[in-house]
Amino acid sequence: MTTGLFSILWMCVFLSPLYGQNRQTGEGIIPASRIEEYVSRFNETDNELYAQLIPNSGAAKFLSANIPRFECPDRELEEIYYFRWWTYRKHIRQTPDGYIISEFLPPVGWAGKYNGISCAAMHHYNEGRWLRNAGDYLDSYARYWLRGGGSLRAYSFPVAHALYSYYLARSSDSLLLEFFPDLIANYEAWEKERRDPNGLFWQHDGNDGMEVSAASAILKRDDHYRATIQSYMFADAHAISLIARRAGKPELAEHFHQEAERIRNLLHGKLWDAEAGFYKVAPRVDDPGQTLSLVGVRELHGYTPWYIEALQPPSNYSIAWEQLSDTLGFDAPFGPTTTEQRSPYFRISCEGHECQWNGPSWPFSTSVVLTALANWLNREEAERTKSDYFNCLKRYAHSHHLTREDGSAVPWIDENLNPHTGDWIARTRLKTWENGTWSDGKGGRERGKDYNHSTFCDLIITGLIGVRPQEGDSLTVNPLIPPDAWAYFCLENVPYKGRLLTVLYDRDGTKYQQGAGMRIYIDEELKARSPDVKKQTVCIK
Repeated sequence: MTTGLFSILWMCVFLSPLYGQNRQTGEGIIPASRIEEYVSRFNETDNELYAQLIPNSGAAKFLSANIPRFECPDRELEEIYYFRWWTYRKHIRQTPDGYIISEFLPPVGWAGKYNGISCAAMHHYNEGRWLRNAGDYLDSYARYWLRGGGSLRAYSFPVAHALYSYYLARSSDSLLLEFFPDLIANYEAWEKERRDPNGLFWQHDGNDGMEVSAASAILKRDDHYRATIQSYMFADAHAISLIARRAGKPELAEHFHQEAERIRNLLHGKLWDAEAGFYKVAPRVDDPGQTLSLVGVRELHGYTPWYIEALQPPSNYSIAWEQLSDTLGFDAPFGPTTTEQRSPYFRISCEGHECQWNGPSWPFSTSVVLTALANWLNREEAERTKSDYFNCLKRYAHSHHLTREDGSAVPWIDENLNPHTGDWIARTRLKTWENGTWSDGKGGRERGKDYNHSTFCDLIITGLIGVRPQEGDSLTVNPLIPPDAWAYFCLENVPYKGRLLTVLYDRDGTKYQQGAGMRIYIDEELKARSPDVKKQTVCIK
């Protein structure tokens, strides 16, 4: 009896919320002053050309109230995390019909209503879902795309998948059920507009957001069967199937499940080049029985099938990941190249179109690749390749800079990069486009500044720290930080299904005064601990 009572008392002490003792002042483990210091620095070096809903003057207050706080020994990685939240809030735009998330800050001629562009909207959802007040903006953004006149299919955009990913981090499925008929209608429209009799979807390179590609140069055309559009359509069919089950529509659920499986089989069977060990592009064909001829170049978008967690290609297809760390493949100092460097069609040019996808590094694609790599690592649990994710993310962070004419370096995000020098190619081209100055027809002054065309914070949250949104009351946290890489890290107050999640690691217990090892808290209650950085599953209730 005495032993049992002692055990109960010991457990009560052991699981007591020591974390809460640091919160008596309301500061938390990472103080709000950390955000304020970063914002002050960003504001000081910023030329605020296009202010929207939340100007620089309101950035510190907004971010302090709404973003998860992050701390680690890598100051560049930490800085860019806060910088990307600082740029994201610039793109929250209030319109007469509600809120949207913009891609460009200045108006551009190829955008739709209210300057909305669907190309990177999936990234907007993945990033924005981690704001504590995400529902204020992302619910309205969904209405814009599905019922508010947004040009939904101007670019490839897996909207059902984006909304389902958003839902997984939230506590309510009301948005999914509200727009369920619209998601089906959108899928059927894609079938009508972009599906050939052989069952494959096709897309123009430019409508994938990837104009001037190596495949287009080889094939002398830009309407192709691509791994991108197949993956996105699988993602939407799969998401609609899951939503249909929630809506009590089992027949529709089965129909879209079969649709997803059909696309999966076509993608793996038709666009996988077994000899090259990579997904490739094929030109469209008129005869549905005709054998496809895959183009002779690896392009970075061949990793897109891994971007969709439910699609995950067969294990033996993982040979494709060898190209990411190959200097003849995609590896480069300032981010992965969009075309393999061994190809004669690889180009880095400051002539012609400012947006080329035949070699330059694009944050859009880097975001897809890192999300895809995190998905693969979480499935394969390949410990040795955690360093691949870690190193690629660090290079991505390092690319977020601009050296000004006075020699000073500032945090920066723009369109495309020279992967070997870090120069922002489109910016270099556009600043002297028209008689030595910026062209109004191309979007005006500093078109690409603070470009919202990629993710970064989501890669920290779901990849590096490993918060993996999922159905139900369980949550898996699987950090992709190599053993002994860091002595400490903390990701604090991540909104997840109505609760606040904190993940921290302190090698010897002296940094955060919570004890040595890794700890996971839900609403300040200790839910799990480990002496090392390792995969853990907790109940969020």
